[in-house]
Amino acid sequence: MKQSRLLKSELVKTAILLLIAVISVAGFWLALRAALRTEYPLHAVISGSMIPSLQIGDLVVVQGGLNPGEIYAVPGNGDIIVFRKPTDPDEFIVHRAVNKVYRGSSWFFKTKGDSNLGSDPWEVPEDYVIGKVVGRVPLLGYFKIFLGTPGGMAAIVVLILILLFMDYIPFKRKGAETEN
Repeated sequence: MKQSRLLKSELVKTAILLLIAVISVAGFWLALRAALRTEYPLHAVISGSMIPSLQIGDLVVVQGGLNPGEIYAVPGNGDIIVFRKPTDPDEFIVHRAVNKVYRGSSWFFKTKGDSNLGSDPWEVPEDYVIGKVVGRVPLLGYFKIFLGTPGGMAAIVVLILILLFMDYIPFKRKGAETEN
């Protein structure tokens, strides 16, 4: 009976710690979104189109809420921007702004990957621009890429379940058999 209460107490402590961790991560994410003024403040680089400026697996920090007129757009030295692909708005692309034109009442950007031979075959309307890259963390993007896969999500669920039920999982200790 006393052991049962102890196990329940440990399970409650683990659940509370897990809840605190989840709330902390969610709070951090909301604060990051508010501070960087974008719904998508972090992106993982998944192609080599921006080498040598960005590497596959880099995690880029994106500043949103920009006035499109303030985005610096020149070949080789323009701002690196994150935008929705004009031919598939569900896909995000990280490329350099190489030119911009004000047409009608909107800005349109010409973009290019640093290692690509030519510019992208589209113009990016200002409302497709998520923001510009203001920082990068090498290799951390691989973690974000992994979490976006079914295997990554399954690994997180399994990890959470292991943490919740760790006290109930029997571990074989060295020498435990000789003690009895």
